[in-house]
Amino acid sequence: MLFSGGKLVTTILIATKNEGKAKEFRAFFEPRGFKVKTLNEMEQVPEIIENGQTFEENALLKAETLTNKLKMTVLADDSGLMVDALNGAPGIFSARYAGDHDDAANKVKLLHELKGVPTDKRTATFHTSLVVTSIARKPLIVEGNVKGFILEKERGTDGFGYDPLFYLPSLKKTFAELTPAEKNKVSHRGKAVRALSVNFDDWWEK
Repeated sequence: MLFSGGKLVTTILIATKNEGKAKEFRAFFEPRGFKVKTLNEMEQVPEIIENGQTFEENALLKAETLTNKLKMTVLADDSGLMVDALNGAPGIFSARYAGDHDDAANKVKLLHELKGVPTDKRTATFHTSLVVTSIARKPLIVEGNVKGFILEKERGTDGFGYDPLFYLPSLKKTFAELTPAEKNKVSHRGKAVRALSVNFDDWWEK
């Protein structure tokens, strides 16, 4: 904690090195009086072994490990793609499906695994679990989901990961064809942040 203009300010650590993701959370926490930091600003980050069986478990592992070691309020997330025809894969292994954070290889593998699967059977869900932990508080856990289809070819140049393959019938666009504002309205992360907005203030004040 620190003081700014006579007010007590709490620092919150966003457990990511992705500045794009951090920007979304700065917009949420800074108006609430928090100073936001990311892992890029931390000199000594404890090793985190993400061996959970669900998105929620992995997000909780990250957040609790950092809170316990650094004595800070922490927000961690775990997100991924679940494809019905693949029994929920790649799931918690989404970022390292074919290689650690190798987006191109991951998409190639996904398309290979779905080769020959008809369009109506290529249903999928993007999921985000968000966890906030703080000393002497029970964790706050929220989530967001969005359903769509996996295309046979990429469309769009924005976004990252599986976005060019994830198609939303309601908008007739892939995630990679959406503007940031459009994506925020419908995305799994956008929904999770709105759930956080509904629950965070009461949780923090307790």
